[in-house]
Amino acid sequence: MPRYSPVFLVIIGCLLAFSATAQRKTKYFSSANDPDWARKVVWYQIFPERFANGDTKNDPVLADILGAYPHDSISEFKTHPWTSDWYELQPYELQNGKGFWYNVQRRRYGGDLQGILNKLDYLDDLGINAIYLNPIFLAPSSHKYDAASLHHVDPSFGPDPLGDRLTMLTETPENPKTWVFTKADMLFLKLIKECHRRKIYLIIDGVFNHIGINSFAFKDVQKNQEASKFKDWFTIKSFENKAKGTKFEYQGWFGVKELPEFHEDPINGMAKGPHDYIFAVTKRWMDPDGDGDPSDGVDGWRLDVAFCVSHVFWKSWHRLVRSINPSAYTVAEVVQVPELEKAYIAPDEFSATMNYNWLMACNEYFVADKKRIRTSQFDNLLVNMRYLMGEKASPKMQNLYGSHDTNRMLSAIVNRDGEKIRDWAAYFGWSQVEKNALFNTRKPNQGDRVIQKMMAIFQMTYIGAPMIYYGDEVGMWGANDPDSRKPMVWADKTYANEAKMPDQTSRERADKVAADDAMRTFYRRLIKFRMSHDALTLGDYKVALVDDEKQLYGYSRTYKDEAVYIVLNNSNEPQIATLKLPKNQSYLDLVSGEVYETQYETRQFTISAKNGIVLIRQVVEEKAKKGAK
Repeated sequence: MPRYSPVFLVIIGCLLAFSATAQRKTKYFSSANDPDWARKVVWYQIFPERFANGDTKNDPVLADILGAYPHDSISEFKTHPWTSDWYELQPYELQNGKGFWYNVQRRRYGGDLQGILNKLDYLDDLGINAIYLNPIFLAPSSHKYDAASLHHVDPSFGPDPLGDRLTMLTETPENPKTWVFTKADMLFLKLIKECHRRKIYLIIDGVFNHIGINSFAFKDVQKNQEASKFKDWFTIKSFENKAKGTKFEYQGWFGVKELPEFHEDPINGMAKGPHDYIFAVTKRWMDPDGDGDPSDGVDGWRLDVAFCVSHVFWKSWHRLVRSINPSAYTVAEVVQVPELEKAYIAPDEFSATMNYNWLMACNEYFVADKKRIRTSQFDNLLVNMRYLMGEKASPKMQNLYGSHDTNRMLSAIVNRDGEKIRDWAAYFGWSQVEKNALFNTRKPNQGDRVIQKMMAIFQMTYIGAPMIYYGDEVGMWGANDPDSRKPMVWADKTYANEAKMPDQTSRERADKVAADDAMRTFYRRLIKFRMSHDALTLGDYKVALVDDEKQLYGYSRTYKDEAVYIVLNNSNEPQIATLKLPKNQSYLDLVSGEVYETQYETRQFTISAKNGIVLIRQVVEEKAKKGAK
């Protein structure tokens, strides 16, 4: 779903009260603070409708999409071919005479929970041990941020859509005592169980600022107007009244009428009706059988547009979450400068935030070319974020290069010097092909993929929890929404070439679509390395090299007797980096596989352009290998 977040301010200067040298060495130790497990995870974000179609019998039908933009109940509807050319309109779409941007909103590819279940072994093999699911609850859109219900999984994600809808009719939806579990709900509980069996954590999207126009509460307000028992759930500007000459008007999220906002009050942070409903929904998915044991429930929540909901509500909601599962992880979607973002990770609020500020700093340094910031500026941005987020939250921040609300990282690299990323609203629109026909949608070349690999090295060795957006590990590309939500590219499927442009003209040269197995192997190796070395998840962080001229950035991660040394060469030429290392040691470079000996306290390394070295003392590496056998 589009995000038109407040424009970002440029971070200038250093806000720290102590010296730069002290700031650049940060200690992180394990603590009892919630949730400690989040320090040792690699996240994988899944957009369910586009990940895998595991059950074709539940594919959506026209009735399932009614209530979603563009509100077309007349045009022919079919499940869209998974492997088709993304921009090419299919025969059923051509019949309505509308263009790509209209039809793409009606597309459903049939991704479902069984598809995710079928691919858990793939994720396990990749090294993933934490999943963030975009919304899975009943909703007519592909993104499902317009929920009709928050206490039921969408029937088209489960094995019996018709049966589930009939079962839901037996409930009084605002009364949790009448709620039942549908087959789709039960399949989701099975997914949780299968994740936990593999030691994979799972969090889900909590959309608590607004709900959809298909929701039981809003439909009642539409029907009964001022007489509705749900009228206080929403911010109603005026009711339909012929005598007064007024029309039904209400507040939608950022003016989007498909997303009526819940009404807030200054005391509880939210009107009683939606407040109680959200609390009941939270209990349902965190402890499904209500026995006081949360092990059969979700491990936490990602909270949509958290900055649109009051802190009063979040503090109350977090008390509930902690009472159910003290180790639950909660992460806020906040797109604000670090100084404002800090308020959301107070002790009585979120565990972390989606680290969009980290994404911006990395874009300005690794992605930008002519507009690239200096290495020292990059380091200062990182210093500022670590200081403001603090030692408890920094290791748990979701460090991401892209999401369903951004262009994919490879397409960001292809379009290297566009709108300034800190001007987030402008950048958001610039990276959408619908608004910017000049955004280059070509397949990334080998040079672009080299940069992605360097960025992956940084992501997997820096402080915080790396998050991979589905498909980045196999080289998927795409502009911002909707292009960032293409169907997952699987190695065992044959895909049509991308030969069409959005206006249905042909590309000068068709782009071959296939999984990049070499990239997946590279990610797998990095993830396995990260997960087998506590220095990269629990260790200190110390800057070792900041060279503006050579564009070299080096740092170390240390924990107990283990140390990892990383140097990145962000320049377009090979560079020589000098590191201080313990002498008379042998070091293995994870990237190249080379072994280096250190006879003296300093050692020079030649690093190729847009590449890095990841050094670990070989004796430690051998211990790790033996322990893994």
